Amino acid sequence: MELNEIRDPAFLKTLNNSQLKDLAEQIRKFLIYSLSKTGGHLASNLGIVELTIALHYVFDSPKDKIIFDVGHQSYVHKILTGRADLFSTLRQYKGISGFQKRSESTHDVWEAGHSSTSLSAALGMAVARDLNKENYSIIPVIGDGAISNGLSLEALNEIGVEKRNIIIIFNDNNMSISKNVGAMNAGFSKLRTLKGYNTFKSSLKRSLSGNPIGDALYKGLKVVKDSMREAVIDGGIFEEFGLDYMGPVDGHNIHDLIQVLETAKHHSGPTLIHVMTKKGKGYSPCEEDSEGHWHGVGPFNIETGKPLHEVPCGFSAWGPFMSHCVAEFAQNDKDIVSLTPAMINGSGMGVLFAKYPERSFDTGIAEEHTATFAAGLAISGMKPYMCIYSSFLQRAYDEINHDICRMDLPVVIGVDHAGLVGGDGETHQGIFDIGILSGLPNMIISHPKDAQEAKNLLYTAFNQNHPFAVRFPKGEVKTSAVCKANLIPIGQWELLHDSPENKVAIITYGDMVNKLLDKVMSNNLPVTIVNARYIKPLDQEMIMSLVKRKLKLFVYEQDYKTNGLGSLILQYLNESEICLPIKIYGLPDKFIPQGTSAQLRKEYHIDMNTFLADVQQYL
Repeated sequence: MELNEIRDPAFLKTLNNSQLKDLAEQIRKFLIYSLSKTGGHLASNLGIVELTIALHYVFDSPKDKIIFDVGHQSYVHKILTGRADLFSTLRQYKGISGFQKRSESTHDVWEAGHSSTSLSAALGMAVARDLNKENYSIIPVIGDGAISNGLSLEALNEIGVEKRNIIIIFNDNNMSISKNVGAMNAGFSKLRTLKGYNTFKSSLKRSLSGNPIGDALYKGLKVVKDSMREAVIDGGIFEEFGLDYMGPVDGHNIHDLIQVLETAKHHSGPTLIHVMTKKGKGYSPCEEDSEGHWHGVGPFNIETGKPLHEVPCGFSAWGPFMSHCVAEFAQNDKDIVSLTPAMINGSGMGVLFAKYPERSFDTGIAEEHTATFAAGLAISGMKPYMCIYSSFLQRAYDEINHDICRMDLPVVIGVDHAGLVGGDGETHQGIFDIGILSGLPNMIISHPKDAQEAKNLLYTAFNQNHPFAVRFPKGEVKTSAVCKANLIPIGQWELLHDSPENKVAIITYGDMVNKLLDKVMSNNLPVTIVNARYIKPLDQEMIMSLVKRKLKLFVYEQDYKTNGLGSLILQYLNESEICLPIKIYGLPDKFIPQGTSAQLRKEYHIDMNTFLADVQQYL
């Protein structure tokens, strides 16, 4: 079959089991080859091939609503709904999304880039369907890492009460990005051994139902069934929520998957089908990965499994560098502990977990819990380092506000993937955290220009007594010249290339400090560069000195202008009754799509060439 010619999943219903298995293998080869060129979420999609085929075989998309939790495992769904020919553009600028995207296809009925939204969405759709007296199936597909998130548990609690027809596919591969953790995961391990119980239950019901005596006998055995269930599955968490449990089912056996899905399709009430899959199935480097290295990948060599882009000598990815700094400080400070919500690999925290396992905590996909857990540690005298992606930080807003900032607790927050992030697109751009955090009393926000300043800011953060966020971007940083850490006074900015003859001051932060400095020096421009390494609090003394010198102020940001650094400076000047025009460059009030940072900066007219041309025009 030519995958590029697929336009609709209806063709699956004409295939026999052997042909469906051949199709699964063809799709796996296609995914491995295609993602070796573009990068993307490989392991999760290799693990869900047969399940996605079975779902589209049994159900009628888009009438029936298939929702992929998070959505990064929807590549097979995209292929079966007519987008294989677009995979060369996957996660590229103006290409197809790495997640479900409603604007791409009528088959994408929900879109998300964050975990655990599918069950709440499914319940909303089910209630709307029933109120409108319509008839179709709603099938959320959720992983074993995502189902233990608080949002999922809240949804399950309501689904069990509402008793709507929802078919929940519990995709159990014992992984989120890396290995799952927690008591619920331990319970799932027991569920994986349940074949005898479920076979007995279903065969008993079949043999006794169909006549009054048999039905009465089956109901009379309820006590036996319940005690057996409790003995085998440790309380039966899903049935305690009011769901009918089916499984476990081999997630790579298309015949069995179709049978159980057909049964669930005609079942009344909420049903959970426990499907056991192998993350990365069909490609040995993925199958053997227990640390999450193959969850999201860049272009790679298929034969060796090695990435095409290697980190240059003398450089490091930002996350591991920050973790090495924390590990160095933790060696001399026994109060330092580290926390991550299921992102040991994503945020490069392996060194901390290896060196200090008793002081390192993977909380699972539970950002809200992570923040309040950190607050509890801090209020008890510990020094927590909570590392979390910028885009996931927003999920813990209330806890950071209510539990950390309100009590003014010294939690150090490593805001990973801050700024534009590229292929993951609008759900993952790390451009909201400044606006979120800057409005919170007691919060200190910093963003280093290089590795040495990052180490200095982290050192400062662990040696003060307030909530302290250190932002750092996705990508790599030069680390070869990093030496001993020093304190940086809270709120103190830095003047670079300053001269009394200068006409302009550019206020910026992050890696743009050195890039702009290089440009200004190479072109011999009369421009002062201000390294605003503290976004909050502002260096009010320096701002006033710039005002007194009557310099034209340009604020250059790669984050949102709304509630950003420029906005904070304007607010300060207004409160000081200083009328001074400032030119602010930053991202507009829009959700920013996928694309490289360079492409997106050019799209929104904040690329360096455009910016410096404006500065030179003023000069």
